[in-house]
Amino acid sequence: MRLVSLLPSATEIVYALGLGDQLVGVTFECDEPPTARLEKTVVVGGRDTRGMTPAEIDEYVKGQLAAGGDLYTLHAGALAGLDPELILTQDLCRVCALPSGQVSDALDHLGCRADVLSLDPYTLDEVLGTILAIGERTGVRERAERLVAGLRGRLDAVAAAVAGRPRPRVAVVEWVDPPFTAGHWVPDMVAVAGGEPVAARPGAKSVQTTWAEFAAAAPDLVLVTPCGFHLEPAAEQARAVARHLPGVPVWALDADALVVRPGPRLVDGVEVIAAILHPGAFPPPAATAAVRVS
Repeated sequence: MRLVSLLPSATEIVYALGLGDQLVGVTFECDEPPTARLEKTVVVGGRDTRGMTPAEIDEYVKGQLAAGGDLYTLHAGALAGLDPELILTQDLCRVCALPSGQVSDALDHLGCRADVLSLDPYTLDEVLGTILAIGERTGVRERAERLVAGLRGRLDAVAAAVAGRPRPRVAVVEWVDPPFTAGHWVPDMVAVAGGEPVAARPGAKSVQTTWAEFAAAAPDLVLVTPCGFHLEPAAEQARAVARHLPGVPVWALDADALVVRPGPRLVDGVEVIAAILHPGAFPPPAATAAVRVS
């Protein structure tokens, strides 16, 4: 089956299911595995935001959306030339990827008959469900079931290790300028890791808030996981967060690898968060995954 992935998390799932050889098209953001953008045709482009501050990125995104503009560019000709049978996309967040409706309209215009599967999880359990959905549509259902069973087993092991321990109050900052709460599956990750998510919106979209509201939630610990960033820039942003929330331990995480992309590596993220919250129960997190900045 010829597959096209229009979001990085779907690309990760495809490879985790052993279907990398069937993937023919990806986006410019698909960097896991790192070879994905080199081996496959890039069918979705977008603005390179490297060098822009979080405030500048926020201003650009809001301006584009307010004007009815697009954040991503579908290379329709390249997509048609790949003759895909199944396209993986989403309607979860216009900031994260092309909406499925826009993809379907483009396919109709091109006369392309590919099926479109929209992956829209709001909880950690629903993220695991997307793996099963892709496995079902690609004919590897049993393989997907084994993968999900292994991921659930790791989550169960974390939950068992933190059972009965005090649950620190944890605030997760998903964007720093302006500040955004943690939403979707992220509060679930904190809960499984043995924390109590505060200033959060479990199973709902994250929203803009204020530092005063974060402080009012009285977190024992803050995790900074800015969408679209790996550890080094996340740590730089976390230092600014520490100035807004003095006296509270602040950690930065490799957000793209561990928290914000709804794929198998969220379980890695749960394990890292558990190690931060309960150092007596787990080895320290790898220096490439998380760092304490205050």
